[in-house]
Amino acid sequence: MTLKSSGLFVTLDGPGGVGKSTALELSAVQLDNAGALVHTTVEPSRASLGYLARHGTETYQGRELACLIAADRYHHVRTEVQPALDQGYVVLCDRYIASSLVLQRLDGVDQQMIWELNRHVLRPDLSVILTAAPGVIAKRLQARGAHSRFERMHDNSAREATLFTEAATFLQEAGFHTLVIDCTTRSPAQVAEAVSHEITALLTGR
Repeated sequence: MTLKSSGLFVTLDGPGGVGKSTALELSAVQLDNAGALVHTTVEPSRASLGYLARHGTETYQGRELACLIAADRYHHVRTEVQPALDQGYVVLCDRYIASSLVLQRLDGVDQQMIWELNRHVLRPDLSVILTAAPGVIAKRLQARGAHSRFERMHDNSAREATLFTEAATFLQEAGFHTLVIDCTTRSPAQVAEAVSHEITALLTGR
């Protein structure tokens, strides 16, 4: 999938509890206030495939879940992301390829297989990966509550933090424009400001 458009495609990934969704929402507000057209979305998507993937993590595992999530991603891009980009929107997506490179590895799937399933999906203009000290993430996750079996795994925060660092390196080596932000001591507003600043630079640099 090689379509591009006048819009800008930005993805945000990171361990559960790192503050990703909050940062995305605040970034959207900041960009909207600056006059940008903004469309927010999430993966797994809100379509039927995405619903199955999101609520089926107790039923589907390993390769079957990896294939389900990849199928939803291709459908999501075709039916929601690309149309918004064609209309000139900045599309902010909560989770994308980096999350697959982490969560499916936690589920025992080989990294190369994960990449093969996702390598032809639309490449983001900017891949943001949020990180934080595992102890900080664990406390936030405990306060928020686990949303999936991945977040209930033993020593999940430390394992996710390590794998997201590896995913960032993998994507950078694959040529992705990647921004890694350490959220250990930054507030959600500061994280959003860093994201919005990078997006604004990309928009004004065109």
